[in-house]
Amino acid sequence: MASPDSMSVGELAALRTSGEPHTLVDVREPWEVELCRIEGALSIPLQTLPARLSELPTDRPVVVFCHHGGRSAQAVAWLRRQGLGRAINLDGGIDSWARAIDTTVGTY
Repeated sequence: MASPDSMSVGELAALRTSGEPHTLVDVREPWEVELCRIEGALSIPLQTLPARLSELPTDRPVVVFCHHGGRSAQAVAWLRRQGLGRAINLDGGIDSWARAIDTTVGTY
């Protein structure tokens, strides 16, 4: 892992196939999720994150993503301040995932 705060799409792919428990959180807006999504991700738009904090587990990594990684980096910084020390940003967001890992996921 490049940083304890982030992981590459390759690292996420390995995590997903390893079977290690983790939670994937998509902080994009609902209209963006309609365009493309990563299967199994929990959709929690960034603005609703404070109200939905209790939905996130504290006993496993919480990998957060958005379109390119900016909003999710903000979300991870906030989550860590709230005590979720295992929050991790997905470098490059869903765009990198779609280009490098799963080409069936659309891009926009």
